[in-house]
Amino acid sequence: MLNRRHLLTGLTAAGVMLATRSQAQGTSAIPLPAARPAPADRRFTSPAVEACITRVKAQIKDPNLATLFENCFPNTLDTTVTASTIDGRPDSFVITGDIDAMWLRDSSAQVWPYLPLAKGDAALQTLYRGLIARQARCILIDPYANAFMRDPAAMTNLVWSQHDLTDMKPGVAERKWEIDSLCWPVRLAHGYWRATGDLAPFDDTWRQAIHTVVDTLRTQQRKTGDGPYHFQRPASNPVDTLGGNGYGAPTRKVGLIHSGFRPSDDACIYPFLIPSNHFAVVSLRQLAEMAPAAGLDTAFAEGALTLANEVTAALMLYGRTHLRDITPNGPTEVWAYEVDGYGNTLFMDDANTPGLLGLAYLGAAAKTDPLYQATRKAVWSDANPYFFKGSGAEGIGAEGLGGPHIGADMIWPMSLTMYALTSRDDAEIAMALRTLKTTTAGTGFMHEAFNKDDPAKFTRPWFAWANTLFGELILELATRRPQLLA
Repeated sequence: MLNRRHLLTGLTAAGVMLATRSQAQGTSAIPLPAARPAPADRRFTSPAVEACITRVKAQIKDPNLATLFENCFPNTLDTTVTASTIDGRPDSFVITGDIDAMWLRDSSAQVWPYLPLAKGDAALQTLYRGLIARQARCILIDPYANAFMRDPAAMTNLVWSQHDLTDMKPGVAERKWEIDSLCWPVRLAHGYWRATGDLAPFDDTWRQAIHTVVDTLRTQQRKTGDGPYHFQRPASNPVDTLGGNGYGAPTRKVGLIHSGFRPSDDACIYPFLIPSNHFAVVSLRQLAEMAPAAGLDTAFAEGALTLANEVTAALMLYGRTHLRDITPNGPTEVWAYEVDGYGNTLFMDDANTPGLLGLAYLGAAAKTDPLYQATRKAVWSDANPYFFKGSGAEGIGAEGLGGPHIGADMIWPMSLTMYALTSRDDAEIAMALRTLKTTTAGTGFMHEAFNKDDPAKFTRPWFAWANTLFGELILELATRRPQLLA
């Protein structure tokens, strides 16, 4: 059966044809193309974003890096936003790029880097109000869904979802339960509130959705049974379906939250996905912080903090593991990627966020925290089965994270961007920038994944999250490490 993975990898052939000409000439030896749509063809325009592009480009000495920033940073606004109104209030539908559906995770992450510019830009505020409202309505349709249709009355048009054995509802594009799908909208709402002080999005519908978020996280602790969520898919690849009659592998009920799938949309091996449990703790604390301003009562805030504290305690008891033979000093303690509460653990990391690498980015760990540092070092090493090293482009080498979603030897640019965003070392950041700049296969955009030895073999020529995240990195460097751009 056709599924999302087939669609994505099926795009590679087109990418190779597009890339081969520039690869033959040397990917960074020739200027990268200025590839934004013409102004009249852009889906959404922000004066603050346009001014930011002009300002930051002037700080970047390398012309190809400057072109990449100009192409990538506004890509979400240029190509993925549909802005309208519903009942006289803003509505924003944000697709991933080449898939005409809205993922709660992707849509939140795609617009996150524009938040510092929102307070002074009425257009951006309208976009955020509309997206926060749309996400709240989606959560109320089904808190277990990861992706939604443009029309809330329509059944899914995603061919890989049409025969799923689950409680499919109108408006749902795909129903893979992923903890982070509920955390990203919380992060966006909290970030918007902190950036602007604007309380307009936080109405009764949003508050109802937020109560649903916390109730769902609590239900998925599964203390008294399997809970209501189940999912099976007729699929040849086991990462597209759940075992255990659709409920996943067995667990010991220890207070951690179950996740059916990872942020890659791949099935968990062990249902306690540690990075996503960390993300849930951050989100619950953010909700408690903003509760008084957003009209959520004291009992709600206290309940959110109680759940956050319970999950934190369980993470400390069950979420860590030891890796042997990665240092001369014996076993090293790190965060596990997945556990089952019985003592079985999996160490790996996936290029998507939340992952172990991105814990510091999400505010779940300090960059200086020794446990995070040990985990980060192990993730970016042969201790992680999805860490790949290759010859890259022009013989300069390439290294980064991939995952089961695309498979062996495929590095995701998002992992390099996250490596730089979580780094305290100029050499690490410079390596990531060099690799990102030389592995676009001459397109001037980030992709989902590229082959470690041949960047002309890539998936998804249009992947807005990867593009905008790269723009976020450049903004961060322009502010905190301008010497790396100059």
